[in-house]
Amino acid sequence: MSVELELYVPKLDELWFYQKMMADPATMSYNAGYDPWPGYHKDTGCIDFPREEWADWHAQWVGREPERFYAYIRRKSDGEWIGDVCFHYTPDKDWWDMGIVIYAPCRGQGYAVPALRLMLDRAFRDCGVSRLHNYFETTRDAAWKAHRAAGFRDAGTTDGIRHLLLTREEYLTSRVD
Repeated sequence: MSVELELYVPKLDELWFYQKMMADPATMSYNAGYDPWPGYHKDTGCIDFPREEWADWHAQWVGREPERFYAYIRRKSDGEWIGDVCFHYTPDKDWWDMGIVIYAPCRGQGYAVPALRLMLDRAFRDCGVSRLHNYFETTRDAAWKAHRAAGFRDAGTTDGIRHLLLTREEYLTSRVD
């Protein structure tokens, strides 16, 4: 089954979906156990995102390309939001760190690889990003499989964390359009 997706940059009043994902224990379970900042729930991995924070967050993430990019992943057939993607420049590493979250009820339906490819096109073709980096635990086999299928290569493992990298050149020479 071919999945038709698109990226959709949310308006400020549409951040309720981001709030919903961040508050969903099934969606955020990959984050459980960490304790990085206030508003983060170590037991579930959920992150508080109260409405009064929406405007500042939106201003930091939307319309800031190529330094930062954020979008929902939207199914073309019915406009349903199924997750999100983002990337942001990390100056001390001279790369862009990226992220993808598939809303838990939408997982296992073939969305991750097409969504990653849309984000990669946005980063490398539209924004001129030179290289993208992501990292996660070596136990997250589905995440590794999806990233590998989208073109990422293993850039090493440290303390149970797999680092992935993909350069613009690697991506553009491997894509067949």
